[in-house]
Amino acid sequence: MLKTRFTEEFGFEQPVVCGGMMGIGIAELIAPCAEVGALAFLTALTQNTPEGLVKEVERTRGMTDKPFGVNLTILPTINPVPYDEYAEAIVGCGIKVVETAGRSPEPYMATFKAGGVKVIHKCTSVRHALKAEKVGVDAISIDGFECAGHPGEDDIPGLILIPAAANMVKIPMIASGGFGDGRGLAAALMLGAEGINMGTRFMATKEAPLHQNIKDKLVSSSELDTTLINRSFRNTSRVFKNSIAEQVAAKEAEGAEFADIQELVAGVRGRDAMNKGDLEGGIWTAGMITGLINDIPSVEELITRITADAEEIIRSKMKMIA
Repeated sequence: MLKTRFTEEFGFEQPVVCGGMMGIGIAELIAPCAEVGALAFLTALTQNTPEGLVKEVERTRGMTDKPFGVNLTILPTINPVPYDEYAEAIVGCGIKVVETAGRSPEPYMATFKAGGVKVIHKCTSVRHALKAEKVGVDAISIDGFECAGHPGEDDIPGLILIPAAANMVKIPMIASGGFGDGRGLAAALMLGAEGINMGTRFMATKEAPLHQNIKDKLVSSSELDTTLINRSFRNTSRVFKNSIAEQVAAKEAEGAEFADIQELVAGVRGRDAMNKGDLEGGIWTAGMITGLINDIPSVEELITRITADAEEIIRSKMKMIA
């Protein structure tokens, strides 16, 4: 079994994390991840209210007695989000690990610390990682350019970003973006991370609450089947390359305002498309790891395979030293 500072300090058996995914991080996916000993995050904002999050935590606990966390992504939104109330709900539920993303978690750190909650903040740059460490988070998830969702604006891939962050950050760090197999886990550990965070790879599992069409498309796709949108608004997102994404990119190239693409990129539309299996129905996020997804295993099969393969790779490479 692979033991790292992350597994030891956070109390999980596997150096594998199922990161927060809007609309996907619900009990059906999170509970089986927890059962295998991995850290998995319910997504708070998937639930429309803090009260809804409390119910989802209770529903997940009805499926597993193992610990799990909650993701709280802090972003500017059209409609105000009661982030303070979500933070209080997380603490009130007895959750002990939170993944924050987007803006700095500093305004909520006092609430989390008072509740004995460990905070992992997702960062896309070394400077943001250092700022998060300074405000008191317990670990960093460093997110490379290969990732799904928001890769930041620096365009630094994991091969550089992970060791660059490892050189500077003193708290535990896990690697995000472009991970989906044992080779990736072994590489992340060698680059200075102490675990991996996956999103897209968990979408192609039996338990993922997605239409089968989406899962099958992830299997048949290559590393070339994602694209970047919202670049002109400095809110870059990596999404699956479909006709809607291409429309958005074309409008941006013409100098469109956000209002001109708002209907195309609406999260509600994208989630509806994923639920219905309509590959062209809206924007849906996917990372470059699509090029390395070749099957749809159970969560247990996936995590077990990744860790076993990583252990074997590490052992075999040690034999290269005379």
